[in-house]
Formats: sequence, C-alpha cells, structure tokens
Amino acid sequence: MTGGDAMTTAPTLETDVVIIGAGPVGLTLANLLGVRGQRAVVLEAREELIDYPRGVGLDDESIRTLRTAGLWEQVEQYTVPHHVVRLVNGRGQVLATNDPQTQEFGFPRKHGFNQPVVDRELAAGLDRFPGTELHFRHRVVGIDDRGDHVRVTAEQVGVDGTVAGTVEVVGRYAVGCEGGGSFTRKWMGVEFEGRSPSTRWVVVDVENDPIGAPNVYLGADPKRPYVTIGLPQGIRRWEFMLHDDEPTELVEDRAFMNRLLERFVPDPDALQVINQRTFTHHGRIATSFRKGNVLIAGDAAHLMPVWLGQGWNSGIRDATNVAWKLTAVLRGDADDALLDTYTTERHQHAADMIDVNMAAGSIMKMKPLGGWLRDRAASALNVVPTWKSYFTELRFKPMPRYAEGVVVDQVSLEPGRARAGLRGGRLAPLVDSAGEASPVGLQFIQPRVNTADAQDVLLDDVTGDWWALATWGTDPTTFLTADDRALARRLGVRLLAFVPETQRAWAEKQYADAPVPVTVVGDTSGALKRWFDVRACGLVVLRPDHFVAAAALNQQASQALGAVVAAGSLRTDTSATPATPATSATSATSATSEKPDEMGALA
Repeated sequence: MTGGDAMTTAPTLETDVVIIGAGPVGLTLANLLGVRGQRAVVLEAREELIDYPRGVGLDDESIRTLRTAGLWEQVEQYTVPHHVVRLVNGRGQVLATNDPQTQEFGFPRKHGFNQPVVDRELAAGLDRFPGTELHFRHRVVGIDDRGDHVRVTAEQVGVDGTVAGTVEVVGRYAVGCEGGGSFTRKWMGVEFEGRSPSTRWVVVDVENDPIGAPNVYLGADPKRPYVTIGLPQGIRRWEFMLHDDEPTELVEDRAFMNRLLERFVPDPDALQVINQRTFTHHGRIATSFRKGNVLIAGDAAHLMPVWLGQGWNSGIRDATNVAWKLTAVLRGDADDALLDTYTTERHQHAADMIDVNMAAGSIMKMKPLGGWLRDRAASALNVVPTWKSYFTELRFKPMPRYAEGVVVDQVSLEPGRARAGLRGGRLAPLVDSAGEASPVGLQFIQPRVNTADAQDVLLDDVTGDWWALATWGTDPTTFLTADDRALARRLGVRLLAFVPETQRAWAEKQYADAPVPVTVVGDTSGALKRWFDVRACGLVVLRPDHFVAAAALNQQASQALGAVVAAGSLRTDTSATPATPATSATSATSATSEKPDEMGALA
C-alpha cells in the first residue's frame, strides 16, 4: 500500500481491473479478483481507510463471500453472531423480534461487526497478490473508455492537499466503488433515481459500552425515534432522529446530546465518544450499472437507508456478482456480453432492498396516531405463529433471486430466464410432492459434508469458487457426452456426486473409473437430500457465486449444461487452454505472496 508520494510526471500503470474507491466493496472486489488470479489497482482519494464505525450488520451471504476471498478467519474475531433486533415502541414494549435461527448458508443469518477493523483486514488481504496494489491519495479525475481498454487518470494529492502530479492507470475494465457521490457514475451519465427524505439523524459511537446489552433496539418512539446497538469490542451506538425545527448545529452542543442520552445511561457526560456525525437516509439507484468497459458497485450504484443493515451487504453482493463475471471474461472463458447480466441480476434486488428499508423507516417514524395503530397491528401479528415468524426469521427481507441473467428455466431449459414456478413439462409428476418453487436463480445451501479427502467441512470447500455440476445419488458423467466433458474441463467445472454418507464409500469405488474425476460428497446431516426432495430435480449447475444456474433431471444434464453456456455467453472452444483451477476457500486462506515495492510501477 502507498501513501501517494509526490510526483511530477504522469506514468502509466497497467492492470486487469482499475477499482476506484477503497471502501469495503472495492476492497472485496479486489480480493475476489486476486484469489482467482486477476490483477487490480485500487485508487483511493483519502489518505487512509475511514476509521470510524459505519456499517454494523453482516449477513451470512456476505460471510460466504469473505470466505471465498479467504478472509473470514481474520474477520470473524470482529463479529457478534446472532445479532438480535427488537422493534420497541415509546414505552419499551417489544413489537417484533428479529432473531433468525436458520444457518442454511453455513453461518448464522445475522452478525454485528465493526466496519473499520474489517475494512483493514480487507486491505491487508491484498498483500497476498503480487499483481494487486492499493494507492491512497489518488483522486480520480478522468475516465477514457477506448473500447478494448480503459484509461483512468488520477491526481496524486499531497499531505497538504495540493496536487503533486498525475497518474494514468490502464486496465481492461474499471469499476467505480467510491460511494454515493461517485465520479464514475456521473461520468457514465446514468440517472440516480429515487429520493432522499429530509429527515436527519445524529449517530453517536462510544467505547467501553456503558450498557452491555449485546443486541439491537429500534425505538419506534413517536416523540423521538432512536436506535441503540451493542457492537463488538465494547462499542455502543446510538442514533436519534432530529426534529425539523432542530438545527443540525445543535448536535455540537454537549448538553443537548446529554439530554438525548440520559434516558439510557446514568451519566451521559462520562461517555467516551469516538465518533459523532449527522446523516440523511437515501433511497436511490442508478438506472444501469454498466457503460462499456466501466461499471459501478455498492453505494456508487445504489443508496439505501440503514434500518436493516443492508447497505454494506448489498455492496458485497455486487462485488460477489461482478467479480466472477470479470474473471470469466478476463480468462477468456466468456464473451464480454456476460457483463451485461450484472445490471440485469443486481438492479432488481437492490431496488427491492431499498423499498423494504424505506418502509421500515416509515414504521420507525410514525406519529402518535399511526404509532398506536402500528402497536395494535404488531400485537395481533405476534399472536399468529406464521405471521410472527415473518419478522422473527427475517422473511420480509427479499433474498436475491435472479429471474434473468445467467440462469436457465427449469421447465423449458430456456437460457437467460427462469420462472419461479414449475408447472408443465416432465416435472408435472414431481411438482405435487416437491412443491412448485424452482431453485434456479437462488443461492444454494451450504451444509457440512464429508469427502475422501476432508471430513466435516462446509460444502463451498468442496465445490470451490468456480463452476460446479452436481447430481444426487449417481455419477454425473453418465449423462454427459464426450464433448460435454471436454467443455467442462475447458471451463473448470467441478463434477460432484451428492450421496448419503452411508453410501459414500461405495460411490467412491463405483465412480473411480469415471471418464473424468468425480468428487463424491457425503451428505452427513441429510440437508442435501432434503433440499433435492422438495425441488423436483436431481441435478444442479452451480455458478461461481454459489447461485443455482440450472436445475434439471439427471438425464437432462447435457441440455442443462448447454443452456448455461448460452445464458452465460461462455466460450465452447474445447481446444483452448483449460480454465485456471478454481481456488477453494480453504486454500485461499493460506495464500501468501511477496508484495512488490509499495509504489510498484508507479515508482
């Protein structure tokens, strides 16, 4: 990493991807590219990472991504698993409790975390990759898309704020991850649709938590809505809504802040404040996340209120999605058209999350009459178990489901689209018992499994971080032609057979002579069997981001694989060099390499 020493010339640094912004999204993207063998240069206008807490909620989906990046072991120490959220009214009565117990993706659904220390681990993770560099005090001022590459111009800003020189960075692609005021988005000329409510909030973070309650309280108090959050490392956060007649400057008055805090602590004047700032909630989304060789992600692409802790996680979902697609194109596995599916897939879910967060904010800010009606409705909901679970298990939060993009319809096997329902075709006899919902476009589960080489490991350690084709209870090569098998080798597709643990030893012997290697996966908990039992399929093609690209009957393996190739604009030239073997999450955690001189090619 570099501090951006003074320069008067304008050297050029070449890389695969220029990432603008060293926030969590840019850093995560750089790590995901790095573990898959791609180079990145990260340009950050600030002189260092932001050191005050911002994001506080970490989802299981994001943890899965951090594990793919080989960084979860480092990050886990800064988290609190099972972060419970309680919505309370002005009297402290609990209206709803959000405490999901599911671990379908391998981890508790919600964690509390401290963003500054996590961001530092993300930055430190870049040191593993000799082709990746992070440069501070590099303010991007120009983007030039030349068709086959992008030229990004950055001013080198000295410690005194003056411009000491310029740098031109040439990459095949550029991704703007520089936040809501994104230079990249403005350069793209796309609309930033939505609204920014005028309501202001003041946030206060203190160390040596004076309360000690480990979870989250959303105070829907008509007099003054508030939030109080217990975070790792003894940090406590409060957020208070400011009334329209209260000037923002009032928060600088310690007496005013003490009056806000005295409801919660005996001696607010003794609190050790480490951060205090005022902010406004935003609900905005760019109309497109791509223009030519330039893309945007995270807050540069969408802004959402903080209520459900989804700003950070939505950005990580962007990085997860675009990282494997950039890698596939850079490796020559896919045509450039694959990148168009990034907006197709991520835009709708980000928009849905904005809507849910805006609705949650409206509930929080209800005036007395509306609050009374809300409290009565919440009491009624808590009486009915199915309604109560809607809040408890976080069912109101829409899980990403990609209906268009790199997906294949389960009924017709049409590439590029995936209906949610299953009625029609050969699936009809299975639908009544298995249910009508298709798993295509949804994230695949991650139970613990056994293989010949590993015991009691998470499934991602076996499938790796690239393509996988798995069948239930049989050898997948039985249903693939010689050309299919050659194509799978070309694209780095891992072939797996999911079987009950009781049959694993038999299957390992039975499939040992398969025409290409097959990994036999022992289902130790029955989770995989239960998954297939209610999905009307025996085969899945898993994408590098662990989403289901296709689900079919075993005998449809060849057709399903071909449809995935079409949906993903994947190249079928089986004479080309095989894809680089995918790096598993397990091996990624131990990846080390010598970092070049801090300035690298800029020196």
